[in-house]
Amino acid sequence: MNLSTEHQQVADMTRRFANEVIRPQAERLDHEEAFAGEIYREMGEIGLFGIAVPEQYGGAGLDCLAYSLVMEELSRGYASVADQCGLVELLTTLLTQHGTEDQKQRWIVPLVRAQQRGAYCITEAGAGSDVSGIKTTAVRHGDGWLLNGTKLWIHNAPVADVALVLARTDPAAGKRGMSIFIVDCHSAGVARGPKEHKLGQRSSQVGELHFKDVVLPADALLGTEGRGFHMMMSVLEKGRIGIAALAVGIVQAGLEACVEQVKIRQQFGQAIAEFQAIQFMLADMAKDAEAARLLVRSAAMKIDAGLDATAASSMAKCYASDAAVAQSSNAIQIFGGSGYIRGYEVERLYRDAKITQIYEGTNQIQRVIIARNLLKA
Repeated sequence: MNLSTEHQQVADMTRRFANEVIRPQAERLDHEEAFAGEIYREMGEIGLFGIAVPEQYGGAGLDCLAYSLVMEELSRGYASVADQCGLVELLTTLLTQHGTEDQKQRWIVPLVRAQQRGAYCITEAGAGSDVSGIKTTAVRHGDGWLLNGTKLWIHNAPVADVALVLARTDPAAGKRGMSIFIVDCHSAGVARGPKEHKLGQRSSQVGELHFKDVVLPADALLGTEGRGFHMMMSVLEKGRIGIAALAVGIVQAGLEACVEQVKIRQQFGQAIAEFQAIQFMLADMAKDAEAARLLVRSAAMKIDAGLDATAASSMAKCYASDAAVAQSSNAIQIFGGSGYIRGYEVERLYRDAKITQIYEGTNQIQRVIIARNLLKA
């Protein structure tokens, strides 16, 4: 798939940033479970947030294909950093599509410039794959709203300045009774749970957000009351493409590490690159990387063309994340015992890969979506 000159320039610029800035810090950030604050600020300065956000709100004004390229290249450096790019893209896409002009000016610009950190709050104890199970509520309170509930497994919960929160505004209306609210995380009544200690992507921090009688102004409502579920779902196609591209970056990083390693590592008096079994593993990694990459770009181009990308984004996310888990495991096998030791990139890639099969919709859910698309009348 040939990229335009502009798209290739975006990919090249991001690759240089990943190689020169992200990769040298990845091991330390993973070990310390530290939020990549300096990298985050620099990404905001050079325009790696809000890739598809209009330029008038501080974004790059590009498209979903460009976003997928950025996500893949960032993930080659460190998946946790790519995860931050994906989070900003989801938040700013929602605000761009559904916000008032005042909301866009107030929230999008500081998010894409990395002056504020955001969180995307759907998941609850009884509502993961089943979003309709949320219990968080927002009830009328004077001219505004009163928010109560708890969200968990929330990216950036320990460090967020602003959150988009899905809450029930009409408990009797099911999915039609949910709305999205823009919540200042420094408001009275907002509390943060402890930072969770994760298997992988350890620099992208996760935790709980608790809302107890949080008073929200009328303009905290994003879009139309009762349309929150549909609004959240409307950006998941793009979200899944982002995670799929992130997974491709993991596969590609593992492949590159292995190609270098097999030329150096000696067994039975020769480089292991000479063994056909190793060559077959490298071939499988390369074809999975290329197949996943093409699925991602095809899905992104459907979104850019205004076509239905539901099945395409699910296929891309499912295939790429399965490939990331399988091929990062093979990367450890190629490295042998050293691949199982902390400090080696392939060990981190293996841990970083697993969550890609879970977040933005589990791969079981993706298969359901693909099958329903095939079977619909």
